[in-house]
Amino acid sequence: MKFSSLIFAFLLSIVKASAQGSTEYGSGLKVPLNEKGDKYVRFVVWNQIWARYLENNPGSLINGEEKTDTWDVSARRLRMLVYAQISPRYLIVTHFGINNQTFGSGGGSGTGDTGPYGTGKKPQLFFHDAWNEYAIVPAVDIETGKQNKYNVYLGGGLHYWWGISRLSSASTLNSLTIDGPIVNWPLVEVSDQFVRQFGIYTKAQLGKINYTLSVNKPFATNRKPEFDFVKGTRVAVDNNGDPAPALTGYFDYHIFEQESNVLPYRVGTYIGTKKVLNFGFGFYHQNNGTRSTDIAGVIAKHNITLLGADLFADLPFGNKEKNMAFTAHAVFYNYNFGPNYIRTIGLMNTSTEFTPNLLNDQRTLNGPGIQRMFVGTGNIFHTQAGVLLPKPKTNKLRIQPFAAYTWKKLDYLDENGNYFDIGTNFFLDGHHAKITPQFSTRPLYFQRGDQRVVDGIRGEFLLQLQIFL
Repeated sequence: MKFSSLIFAFLLSIVKASAQGSTEYGSGLKVPLNEKGDKYVRFVVWNQIWARYLENNPGSLINGEEKTDTWDVSARRLRMLVYAQISPRYLIVTHFGINNQTFGSGGGSGTGDTGPYGTGKKPQLFFHDAWNEYAIVPAVDIETGKQNKYNVYLGGGLHYWWGISRLSSASTLNSLTIDGPIVNWPLVEVSDQFVRQFGIYTKAQLGKINYTLSVNKPFATNRKPEFDFVKGTRVAVDNNGDPAPALTGYFDYHIFEQESNVLPYRVGTYIGTKKVLNFGFGFYHQNNGTRSTDIAGVIAKHNITLLGADLFADLPFGNKEKNMAFTAHAVFYNYNFGPNYIRTIGLMNTSTEFTPNLLNDQRTLNGPGIQRMFVGTGNIFHTQAGVLLPKPKTNKLRIQPFAAYTWKKLDYLDENGNYFDIGTNFFLDGHHAKITPQFSTRPLYFQRGDQRVVDGIRGEFLLQLQIFL
């Protein structure tokens, strides 16, 4: 009850604070390099701070103590993006920062114990994106200054021009929910660098059709396969030797307004400023991306083929003065990593082990802390929807309640998983200043005989404070 009262008081303070208003954002941190303004450098800086109350998986240890629940204040993302249009045809993009720093995890490599270089301290800055791009057919005609009906670009480097789905290239600045469902980034931190790979890409707008295609060199993986004696079957793991090229692409058809393709970061919600309805299809394929072993130790290699199809809608409705809008996204994934491939994940997990005296049938297959069954060979469906409530007359506050659902049918598991999220965006100045509370649930999987089934759920309350310039 005390926790609920604190949350209610905090949300009430949001509504009161919004009456103070805020300055207009304008064109942001943009430095022109010529009088015409078609050569420029743009800076985007943002941070996302999370306050969390977490129900841990049974028997989880945090810093040596068994804890059923915990709370923290942590840094989900602290980043800077810089891009420069140095000529009408040439664009340079760099994007760097840190992610996922908590009180006891997310520190720099080589950190540990306590003191100035403790486990969760001094995370290392790294590049998320670093790529150059050349306009073969630019969006704006260089001679006339008029918009071209078609455009084609070619680029390369450490990039985010991905396939599979719209969410696979989602912007982290304007999500509908507090974050992506993470299943949209199935290779994260295995054969990619925080959802990026080195490669060559092309992108284009051909009338109502947008596409991106790329050929990448995945990062090397070398996990050792083990035979599943419980099921008597192979289990694929990430082991790609000298990685074969990865082919990836995404095609979408824009029924109403055309979205920008200057940067790869797909918008999650336009907050009533754009009318969008898109259908999309994407893929990712790499030969020999995983390996498995049989009971005799004979190794087999397996291709990775990941497919996605989705629908995105952001539709204003009702009285224009009230500026209401409906936002929704639905996506179906078919993932094939090889036989019985499975991964777990715990976003900013602060627990790394179970209590030593925990019996095997009491240890969830999820892992300790807040880990969940992440992705695997099988099918995944995700949908999210939100409604932008009427625009108030007295202040700039906009309110957007939302809900999301994810269904997972993974070959490694004997029971399907259901994941729920519910929350609200409080926009103090659009996405530039917003506060988002969200409650999420995850099922717990246990080994029961030769079956891997759901037995219980756990929840987590998240509160995000976002600022970006």
